[in-house]
Amino acid sequence: MIHLWRRFPAALARAAGFGRSLLIYYGQPWRIGAMRRHYAALIAPGDLVFDIGAHVGNQTRVLAGVGARVVAIEPQPPFARWLRWLFRGAPRIVVVETALGARPGTASLYPSPRTPTVATLSSDWIAAVGRSRSFARVRWDAPLEVPVTTLDALIAQHGLPRFCKIDVEGFEAEILRGLSQPVPLLSFEYVPAAIEIACEALGLLAALGPYRFNVTVGERRRFIWPDWQERAAILAWLRALRPDERSGDVYARLRSSGTS
Repeated sequence: MIHLWRRFPAALARAAGFGRSLLIYYGQPWRIGAMRRHYAALIAPGDLVFDIGAHVGNQTRVLAGVGARVVAIEPQPPFARWLRWLFRGAPRIVVVETALGARPGTASLYPSPRTPTVATLSSDWIAAVGRSRSFARVRWDAPLEVPVTTLDALIAQHGLPRFCKIDVEGFEAEILRGLSQPVPLLSFEYVPAAIEIACEALGLLAALGPYRFNVTVGERRRFIWPDWQERAAILAWLRALRPDERSGDVYARLRSSGTS
């Protein structure tokens, strides 16, 4: 009985964290509408999309809602179970419970029960963002082992996506090391407190193809530049950010896919 009571606070923290994620990502319908308009301008009905770091599935749902076929990738077991339940019977959505990396195998995932959106496979990222005021109250638990596959392996199984969204808390560059061909359109998160990871990801993409870039800040689904930029301009912009500024997403699009 004492053992069960000791486990109760941890279970309560996980439940609170799960509820917090649902509230954040489903409790603000105006954000869903902005996301739908954003993706509808980038993705056509029938396009294949990878949602890497699907979490509670809000972006998967929006992407499928604009007509995309979605492979939702999520390594955290409770959230993968939620996704399978949420999208049961949804023929355009496939849920894959795995992490992605540079090579297949296993990796250590550091969960954050109270703030599960910042679960990560990167202990270096934890050290970097832990110095930021934005992450001052975040705590990570002992790691758990999760399976790892690669983008190349996903493409071999499901096909080349039109769009690949990557939101994995500091493991973006490692995921791109597992990709050997250009994807027409990608996005990956940047965090100013660990900005060199985003800069490294830019270099990996530039080695794959003639990409141009744009940025969205925070949850605003609006590009900050009317024209897509060269890598040097994005690098300069990222490195000028202060560590406690808001995070956002870098978008990369091949010139051949219609970028001006």
